[in-house]
Amino acid sequence: MKVLLIGGGGREHALGWKLTQSPRVDRLISLPGNPGLARLGAVVEGVDPANAGAVATVASQLGVDLVVVGPEAPLAAGVVDALTNAKVPVWGPTRSAARLESSKSFAKETMDRADVATAAWAVFTEEGAALTYLANNPGPFVVKADGLAAGKGVLVTGSRAEATAWVRRCLSGGFGRAEVVIEDFLEGPEVSVFALCAKGTVVALEPAKDYKRLLDGDQGPNTGGMGSYSPVPDLPHGLVDDTVDRVIRPVLQAMEDDGNPYTGFLYVGLVLTPTGPQVLEFNCRLGDPETQVVLPRMKTDLVDLIETGLAGQVDTEVKWSDESVVNVVLAADGYPERPRSGDPIKIGKLSDQAMVFHAGTNADGGRLVSSGGRVLNVIGRGSNLEEARSVAYSAVGSISLPGMQYRRDIAL
Repeated sequence: MKVLLIGGGGREHALGWKLTQSPRVDRLISLPGNPGLARLGAVVEGVDPANAGAVATVASQLGVDLVVVGPEAPLAAGVVDALTNAKVPVWGPTRSAARLESSKSFAKETMDRADVATAAWAVFTEEGAALTYLANNPGPFVVKADGLAAGKGVLVTGSRAEATAWVRRCLSGGFGRAEVVIEDFLEGPEVSVFALCAKGTVVALEPAKDYKRLLDGDQGPNTGGMGSYSPVPDLPHGLVDDTVDRVIRPVLQAMEDDGNPYTGFLYVGLVLTPTGPQVLEFNCRLGDPETQVVLPRMKTDLVDLIETGLAGQVDTEVKWSDESVVNVVLAADGYPERPRSGDPIKIGKLSDQAMVFHAGTNADGGRLVSSGGRVLNVIGRGSNLEEARSVAYSAVGSISLPGMQYRRDIAL
């Protein structure tokens, strides 16, 4: 079969790598792809993946058998709707259903109606009301741009002055929509739970742990994610099953009741608070950088899972390897605020247990250069986390990128 993959980041390189492991896939095409994906199949250039009509036209012209949407922007732009109208099989939620991620206030309202545990919150479009709310809140403060912000629209701070400045940035359109959500701070470690969802059925995937802050020890600004690992030891007993039963199913039912049936991957970001797990956020796709450690552990054919989901029968047993996988993200100089691009990248010889997923890279003639904030995902595999971590950091030492930033405490 011929599969079209939408996206060009590290998550999509991992998805493309996994899709091509299926004996059923004889051709993978990526739009817009990246140099790593180009090694797996053809790349369609010159088409904006968030241009729903253009993507549907390309898919129809290519005669693809399946489209898999990786990132959030095309989902929010209605790519799934356009492909469905063009009668092209596609895996991902509609534009309306994707509001679980594209609108923080919609997600919070849906959780409240589904009686899902989450932080107390309020949404604002007026600066005065938002600042009054902050003045009456002791902090720490969690301030979120309501729309998509590529993982950089959230501020967590103990400073009321910083929170005030962030509110003003959000309401001035600094992240697109001039709307801001302020919510209570949740204390505790975070964990990511993933699932495939279709027609009311849910199949959970293995959880992963990611690192949002730029610097070691969870210091510095929030980013799209600086690393991850899977499996996650010492999770509360039954956490994944409880998340399916108490979070995912009630939320999907609430959306179904509203005429927004959900099909696709779903990410649930949890905080393990002293009083129990609470939902931090939803993503309407697999996480990045967590996908890069979850999919290498999946033994089941991903294409089979997706096709059974589209048929409304997501009941295939997912099998997993016992190995551990660690992902260390190499970011460009200046990331996340002003990432530098165009720097040359050299990748040396890697061990058989290491691999690299491309995120923000580009081909410049015969050179590989940086083109985004998060540039490479360096993956290490091993019989345990310590071994996988050692493999990953050894591979980091074989890579050259001027000014690169990375955390040295992933999976430590």
